[in-house]
Amino acid sequence: MGVIKLKNIRTFSYHGCLIEEGKIGSDYTVDLKIKTNLQKSAETDHLLDTVDYVHLNKIVAEEMAIRSHLLEHVAKRINIRVLAEIETVEKTTVWVSKVNPPIGGDVESVTIKMTEIRK
Repeated sequence: MGVIKLKNIRTFSYHGCLIEEGKIGSDYTVDLKIKTNLQKSAETDHLLDTVDYVHLNKIVAEEMAIRSHLLEHVAKRINIRVLAEIETVEKTTVWVSKVNPPIGGDVESVTIKMTEIRK
């Protein structure tokens, strides 16, 4: 097994329970870690034998563009879509962070983490 991690994917999205969050948007960061077999690609040096991180980034960007009330909902969609579209991924973990959340305090970000394992 091996790990591929995309760190600090930055998006501007419209998630949140408040009406204002859906109108003005906010900055978000996403980290994505997948577990897969990297032995073949390590030997062949061919992109087709590994998980293309361009594809992973595309999934994150597209799912972050769909408005949700909860970060958990976005994270679940990202994990499920990675497993559905990339058969060689065995496990996926995503961290979704809202930068400067509107929670009435000096908070840099709030982050949720969710994991899905192929059944």
